[in-house]
Amino acid sequence: MGRILGAIAFAAILAAPPLAQAQALTYRCTSADGKKYYGSAIPMQCAGRRVEVLNSGGMVIKRIDPAAEEAERAAKAAREGKAPSEQTTAERDEERRNRALLATYTSVKDIEDARGRALRENATQAGRFEQRIKELQARRGRYEKELETYKKEGKASHTVEDNIKNVDLEIAAQAELLQSKRNEVTGINAKYDEDKKRYATAKAAGTAGTAR
Repeated sequence: MGRILGAIAFAAILAAPPLAQAQALTYRCTSADGKKYYGSAIPMQCAGRRVEVLNSGGMVIKRIDPAAEEAERAAKAAREGKAPSEQTTAERDEERRNRALLATYTSVKDIEDARGRALRENATQAGRFEQRIKELQARRGRYEKELETYKKEGKASHTVEDNIKNVDLEIAAQAELLQSKRNEVTGINAKYDEDKKRYATAKAAGTAGTAR
């Protein structure tokens, strides 16, 4: 009985990695200048570079090799009776982007999940700026009370006045960062809307190519 339970537990462990991979994938590449870039989708800096796909445990589960894809593209063009040289740069770029998109996502749900993660991360960062602004405003309130005390005593405090000015400058800087994060929401949604359109087109083209 113990051996059976052990075998079941071992099988469950073996089955766990694919589930983790489906839940959280990370894409990594090394740029021309030797820097490593990571992202929940393929980073822009990885364009044309070899990309490694990591599961939630940090293990490499797949590699995307543009050079191999180019060879496959040439083979496909040859099968269709179209010489690689006849393809325009725009066609090659479009095909490369489509391949990268299909390698990044396995379904429209994956795209929506990535959108959700990006929006949540944006909201988290915006929340930090909002919290910082509240803290600064509270500090400013304390400085104002302190300055009011000096005024009631007929005194002046350049130090407190300078503190208020400095806090105002930091509040303005944090407010600018907060607005920047809020503005990013439109861009995030636009990116994933475009990814969905491109994914549908690439998927349809791939299905048609398979049918042929």
